[in-house]
Amino acid sequence: MIRLAANLSMMFTEYPFMDRFAAAADAGFRGVEYLFPYEYSASDIAEALAANGLEQVLFNLPPGDWDAGERGVACLPGRETEFREGVETALRYAEKLECRQLHMMAGIAPPRTDPARVEMTYLSNLHYAAAQAEARGIKILIEPINPTDMPGYFLRSAGYAHELIQRVQAVTGDNGARNIAIQLDLYHRQMLEGRLAVAIDEYLGESAHIQIAGVPGRHEPDADGEVNWDWVLGTLDRLGYDGWIGCEYRPRGRTDAGIVWANPWLASMESRS
Repeated sequence: MIRLAANLSMMFTEYPFMDRFAAAADAGFRGVEYLFPYEYSASDIAEALAANGLEQVLFNLPPGDWDAGERGVACLPGRETEFREGVETALRYAEKLECRQLHMMAGIAPPRTDPARVEMTYLSNLHYAAAQAEARGIKILIEPINPTDMPGYFLRSAGYAHELIQRVQAVTGDNGARNIAIQLDLYHRQMLEGRLAVAIDEYLGESAHIQIAGVPGRHEPDADGEVNWDWVLGTLDRLGYDGWIGCEYRPRGRTDAGIVWANPWLASMESRS
């Protein structure tokens, strides 16, 4: 069954953040995600979720100084203490919000830094985050992001994400780090290398969350673009994907005016719930 989650950092921005939960529920969504909750009280968000019958599907670990252009600190040598503090903060929020998945943003590799050191920093931090989250029954997700939207981002492809997960699991052994998964954003995949059918075939089994947006423009994933999103969603449904699909797109206008593409899937979700 296709389960669509509204991304409240990009959708329903006509409303203040705390009002977007009700707007998403009114549109038929039963799950939500967003970038970061840390400006708001976890208790207030939990109340908004409960009042609107919503599940908190995903959010990101603290990203460092977002306004200064940082996009995560996991790959940044010398920021390990800050990273670990961020893991603890995110886990506290996740427990309060009953959220079982957290996205660990990799960060933008520092210039003139040894690439091997950057990679080892990332692997060490991924290992740490997974161990802390596993004790709380939470998954750590890693997401490849295309260089057009985020130049210099460390994690560049699903293949590289797969390799890094395997390397952490090889160190921890058969029973360790099994709570790391890929966050397969099909918008970023299309922007980077296309071949969405190949990506679904190769990485669906180790993907715990999927995100979509129209290409080009990162608008509604509808017919006005280069991807047949009905085919993509139908394929995921046919293959038995049972995770959430985050709608991480910027509406062309008001969110509710452009939501028509999702209505058949939302109605199907409602009828089968």
